[in-house]
Amino acid sequence: MNDRQTTIKKMLEAAKEVHLQQLRQVFPQVSEMTLRRDLSYLENNGYAIRTHGGAISTNKINIPDGEENEYEKRANDNILLKTAIATKAASYIEKGRSIYLDAGSTVMCLARLVEGEGCTFITSAVNTALKLSNTAHSVMQLGGQVNKNTLSCSGPDAMEMIKHINIDIAIMSASGFSIDRGFTVSNRYESQLKQAIVEKAKKVIMLMDSSKIDKDLTFTFAMLDDIDIWVTDELDKLSPLYKSYISKIQVVPT
Repeated sequence: MNDRQTTIKKMLEAAKEVHLQQLRQVFPQVSEMTLRRDLSYLENNGYAIRTHGGAISTNKINIPDGEENEYEKRANDNILLKTAIATKAASYIEKGRSIYLDAGSTVMCLARLVEGEGCTFITSAVNTALKLSNTAHSVMQLGGQVNKNTLSCSGPDAMEMIKHINIDIAIMSASGFSIDRGFTVSNRYESQLKQAIVEKAKKVIMLMDSSKIDKDLTFTFAMLDDIDIWVTDELDKLSPLYKSYISKIQVVPT
């Protein structure tokens, strides 16, 4: 590892992500092709995961004194798998569209990957809105009560805003799924908001790994028939009944 690659590695460890535009400013005498090769080197050695505009760190986020809240704990779990699912989902982002990004750690991984040129993003997640504001053309944050466990806004204010918004593509998350109960979450207001978004969107893409299959939470917001694409990680965990929906399911390598 040369000095420049060591510096980039330290930048990744500190900021959790880097962008080529940023690296060109730090290393003005180095070509973009060389910087891309540096990122590929770090990826091949397990330090980074390449994205469309740079790379993100494979290290888990370290919280001082081990004080993690519920969201941070989930965000730290299975980060490589979540990034693989998010990377697959990124291929469905179309320029010039109105795109809703749901709350959730896997969708947050997607927000780190997309450049958002020409897109209007709508989200209920505070952290996702902040991340997108650095790269996206237009970002709309739904208002309402903030859930500290999901960092999302929901409730009557968010529902009222959704009435006046057009959504081309909705990229959703869920806490559980079963064939009988569908996609479920534990919060009533969040369930109502998710249901309204699914009903309004022209295309619905679900990001959910197989560890949540056959887990039912309190509130159902969608059934498998309501979504167009489900990006997950392991088809073998799906029963023969799920496999009748094979055309909807995109499996990422693990």
